[in-house]
Amino acid sequence: MPHAPGGSRTAPPASAAAATGAADAELLRLHVAGDPDAFGQLFLRHRDRLWAVAIRTLSDPEEAADALQDAMISAFRRAESFRGDSAVTTWLHRIVVNACLDRLRRRAARPAADGADERVLDNLAVAHSAPDPSAASDTSLDVMSALRTLPPDQQAALVLVDMLGYPVADAADVLGVSQGTVKSRCARGRARLLPRLAHLRPRAGPRPRDHVPEPAPGNRSAAGDVQPAREGGDDPP
Repeated sequence: MPHAPGGSRTAPPASAAAATGAADAELLRLHVAGDPDAFGQLFLRHRDRLWAVAIRTLSDPEEAADALQDAMISAFRRAESFRGDSAVTTWLHRIVVNACLDRLRRRAARPAADGADERVLDNLAVAHSAPDPSAASDTSLDVMSALRTLPPDQQAALVLVDMLGYPVADAADVLGVSQGTVKSRCARGRARLLPRLAHLRPRAGPRPRDHVPEPAPGNRSAAGDVQPAREGGDDPP
């Protein structure tokens, strides 16, 4: 490390992003201005949510990782094009969703020669699952396998709204469509999934027996036998 005159060390210039704990829009602005750490901090801040979108949409950890990497490279290079018309998080999610949709469309266009695209990996089943992953595994596999049969646009809408809990308005911003379109895609997707997932509905249990009320304590003998109702009393005949 270089030394300043008089023997004191010169500290390297501090990152403005690290110094300010900046908001998302400020981190993006700092990145465009040349801050070397700003975009990395922005990505780390939203990584988990962006990964959830990718893995739920693509159902394959390798493809999801590749799509997320492609999306972040695109966002890194296109940061100057951000105009602030939406939140930075919405902009990032839109780029990730588009990267996933591109892969889904390419997958649909490829002939399934060896059936490799039909696999659903076990570690997908436990991602974002219930506290007991082993109990949820079979159900998760069924849901994700059925989801893969939908058109990409319907998959994306269902992932955002039904699986990740985005409000319809937020999903519409991410997908770049109207709220009505999101609702329509979700409705069509659910209708197509229903016959494939009908076996997951809880079955109706046996019909309970008619409830017979216990006799009032005063109507039992000391031995516990039920005594006939008193004539002329308040009890119904």
